[in-house]
Amino acid sequence: MTQLPPPVRTARPAAEQNGSSQQFAFRPASKAGRKARLSIQGMSGSGKTWTGLSIAHGLSEGAKFGVIDTEGGAASLYAGMGGIQFDAVSLDRYDPRDLIRILDSAANFGYPTVFVDSLSHFWKGTDGTLDQVEKASSRYGGNKFAGWKDGTPIQNDMVAAILAYPGHVVCSMRSYTEWVLNGGKPERVGMRPEQRKGIEYEFDVAVAMDLENTLEVLKSRCPDLHRKVIKRPVGSRDIAAPLLAWLDAKPEPTEQ
Repeated sequence: MTQLPPPVRTARPAAEQNGSSQQFAFRPASKAGRKARLSIQGMSGSGKTWTGLSIAHGLSEGAKFGVIDTEGGAASLYAGMGGIQFDAVSLDRYDPRDLIRILDSAANFGYPTVFVDSLSHFWKGTDGTLDQVEKASSRYGGNKFAGWKDGTPIQNDMVAAILAYPGHVVCSMRSYTEWVLNGGKPERVGMRPEQRKGIEYEFDVAVAMDLENTLEVLKSRCPDLHRKVIKRPVGSRDIAAPLLAWLDAKPEPTEQ
């Protein structure tokens, strides 16, 4: 299997000791070498796992990819369907720091795409971020706000590892109905993923699926996918193909 380049994580440069300003270089903007980051959210039975596998298959252009399975081996039930081939690692504890290590291992194996099914467990599952905050708060006399001093860096490092992976990354997330109080009465405002609020900002494309297996694009940096609604999607054809075409497209020449 072709070796992918090692993951590169960027950090804010330290200020110079003499107090002089850091020098920053501007370069021509380009998406050359950019890899896809895509999230799929939905309730149980909406088709997240199968659609995610199909998208990962398409992004990998038929090559074997890696699956990080937190759903009791559910992804492996689809192995071989439609020519989809992948290697899987199953977890029953979900420390975000373990996800970082697994992504590093996947990069060393050279998987062109990794599918995390699902990212929700690393938030609220056993040893997930919320568990880490709870454990940390006990060290601060039960102060949960203090516990987030430990939990937030763990969560942020996990997100950074997803963004730094040298191939494509697809993440599924469970979703639930969100309610707010309006004039003292509960009002349904939609669905939100079981992950830290705002996680969708980290992805190039965020989609939601309903129990009719209809996919709705909630957010897309790829123009061809903007606000698309697709009934019973074929992930490799309907999502991965236009996403790869966009990533591979050369910029249009400009007149001098």
